[in-house]
Order: sequence, then C-alpha cells, then structure tokens
Amino acid sequence: MKISEDKTIAKIAWRLLPLLMLGYFVAFVDRVNVGFASLSMNADIGISSAIFGFGAGLFYITYVIFEIPSNLLLEKIGARIWIGRIMISWGIISACGMFISGEKSFYAIRLLLGVAEAGFFPGIILYITYWFPPKYRAKIIAIFMVAIPLSSFVGSPISAYILTLDGLWGLKDWQLLFLLEGLPAVILGILVIMFLPNKPSDANWLCDEEKQYITTKTIPSPGESKKSSINLKNFFNKRILALSLAYAGASGASQCLSIWQPVIIKSLGFQSLATGFLNALPFGIACVMMILWGRHSDLKNERIWHSKISLFLVMFFLIVIAFVFEYALLVILSLIIAVSATYMFKGPFWALGGEYLPAGLVAFGLAEVNSIGNLAGFIGSWLIGIIRDWSGSFTYALIPIALISLAGCIVLHFIGKHQNLSSIKPHSR
Repeated sequence: MKISEDKTIAKIAWRLLPLLMLGYFVAFVDRVNVGFASLSMNADIGISSAIFGFGAGLFYITYVIFEIPSNLLLEKIGARIWIGRIMISWGIISACGMFISGEKSFYAIRLLLGVAEAGFFPGIILYITYWFPPKYRAKIIAIFMVAIPLSSFVGSPISAYILTLDGLWGLKDWQLLFLLEGLPAVILGILVIMFLPNKPSDANWLCDEEKQYITTKTIPSPGESKKSSINLKNFFNKRILALSLAYAGASGASQCLSIWQPVIIKSLGFQSLATGFLNALPFGIACVMMILWGRHSDLKNERIWHSKISLFLVMFFLIVIAFVFEYALLVILSLIIAVSATYMFKGPFWALGGEYLPAGLVAFGLAEVNSIGNLAGFIGSWLIGIIRDWSGSFTYALIPIALISLAGCIVLHFIGKHQNLSSIKPHSR
C-alpha cells in the first residue's frame, strides 16, 4: 500500500504535539512564575533584587548538571516513562514553592526544580528526531516550542489574576500561585505515562507501512549509532561547543526576560493586573512569528541566516531599551520585538542542531547545547538583579544579555563562514 508522506506526518503531529506542547506549556509556567511571585514574595520574605536574581538563576545550575545524564536515561528507559517522571517531580516541587520562607528555602526550591526538570526539553527534541524526517523538523520544533511564548501569553493574565486572590484558603497570593500552577504538571505526567508511545513501532494508530516509512526516514546513516554515551572527548566537540555558545545568546535573553519582564513592566508604573496583560503581549506575537519563521526556514532549507537574523534583533532591541527607558510605549515595543526574535530563533536553530551533529552525538550534543546555553540564564538573571540594586532601575540592566546575544550572533556567523553551512543539508537519518 502506498502511503502519503504529508498525511502520515500530519497524523503523527496531531497525535503527539498537543500533549508535548501542553507539557512544555506547564513546564515553562512553573519555571518562570517566580517572576510574578516576586511582585509580592520578595517583600514578604525579605529578599533584595540581587538575591532574587541569583536564586531565580540557580535553577539553571542544577538543570545544567543533570541535563546530559537525564537525556541519556531517556534514551535507555524510553520517553514515556522518563518524560512522565520529569513532569510529576517538577510539578510537586513547584507546588512546594508555597513553603518558601526566606533566602535559603528560596535557593533550595530553585535548585530542586532544576534537578526535576533537567532533560525535559532536549529529551523532547531528541524524541522529535525519532518521529519526523529532517526536512520537517524546523516547523515541527517551532510548533512545539510555541508552548513557551504561549505559556506566558496565557499564563501571565492567569498569574496576575491569582495574585488578586490574596488570603484564599489562608494563603498569601504568591503561595497560591505556586500551588495552583504546580499541580497541573503532576496530572499531565500521569497522562504521558498512560498515552505517549516511545517510538513509531509502539504506535497502534500507525499502520505497518507508515511505521516502516517513519523508521526508514529517521534512522542514522550506515555506520552511525543513534545511541549516545558520556565521553570526555564529546564535551569538547567543536561542533557542540559552537552551537552551545550560539544558543547562549538566545537562551540567556529568553530566560531572563521570562523571569524579569513582569518586574520591568511594573517598574514603568503599571499595576499588577495591567502588568499581566502587557507581559502577555510580546509572547502572543511571538507565538505567530516563530511558526512563520520556522516554516520559512524549512521552505528555504536554510538554518544559519534564519538563526543569525533573529539573534541580531534580540541584541539590537535590548540595547535600544537602555536609551528609551523613560518612554513606556517604546520599551514595550522593543520588548515585543526582542521577545519575538528569541522565539523565532528556536525552530531554525534546533533543526540546525539535529542536522549538524553526528547521529551518534545527537542525544548527548543536544543536552550539552541546552545545558551550556542555559548557563546564560543564570548569569544574566544574577547580573540583572545586581545592576537593578546598584542603579535603582532597569535602564541598563538588560545590557549584559544583549552582549551575550551579540557573542552568539558572531559565533553563528563563523559557523556559517568557516564550515560552509549557510545552506546546510541534513545528513541522512
């Protein structure tokens, strides 16, 4: 029986992406809702902006340490069990944020949340390589990653509303925020364990011909292994390090803005509810832009320039904010462009990662790229808090992450120039 490639891919996408997107939606809400919690939590538990920035960034330390082992365990144990375990554990820990009482407990919760969530994102990217041929991946990854801006677009007004419920059940507003936004991850984790197939051969909703087609289109080239292992040489693989430095430029900006943007907007003079809706605006636009940009990258079969242009926009408009901070409208417009660009970057870049890395290094490499890239989230968040306390405003607080974005843009330029990747063709899988 002859099968339709497009119909098969569409069937897989409709079966897998909604659950994966919902999981990542909840993951990101639980990761960054600390930004909204800080609007009242910091004063309640007596911590400064510098302490908050350092603590918020601690998430990325344990996230980085446990990222690679977690991704390798996913390969060994299977996506269904491991992704479900990740979701259940981070949901419980996120809800326990309601018990934060001071600096040390704040640090502990953020560190534990990083341990729990480690491996989720690169695990999903690896999982996508099992199901989708290379020519579809930028669009599929972009659709999946819409869950990130969507989480802030939908989650910001919800978080702002929860903050109006101060005193409900005898809890403070920020305690309610952690509790109510942590529990959905536990429920979704159980659903993943029940319904997510590990690989095409496990999907009872695919016919034998469709299973064979997907397996054939996603297998490694002859002589390559799809299994990764921890090897000291792999840590210093030039391709992995180059992609890691490039990713740090977008990841640092994305993570820091997700945490700090509500505080920045409120510092412009807006109330909490208005802050929630204004914070949602850039992410709503980003949802559309990242899909269109990812689709365009696939149509042109081009990754480097699509990634580089996005990263340049991030850098440029973060610097612009420093010069227009007295004008709230211009700050909001600059944030819209910068945030949209951080998400436009993701589809083409992660497709580049899956195509550029040797098949035997994909699981390891994607995890290392995500790990090193996310260290920029820790460094940037900490520096923003320090600059905010030192200067008394956010006028120049975003400059450090703008410089990290510039560095990432330069690295991408040299990847394209010296490796002749401007029109990279996927290796066979």
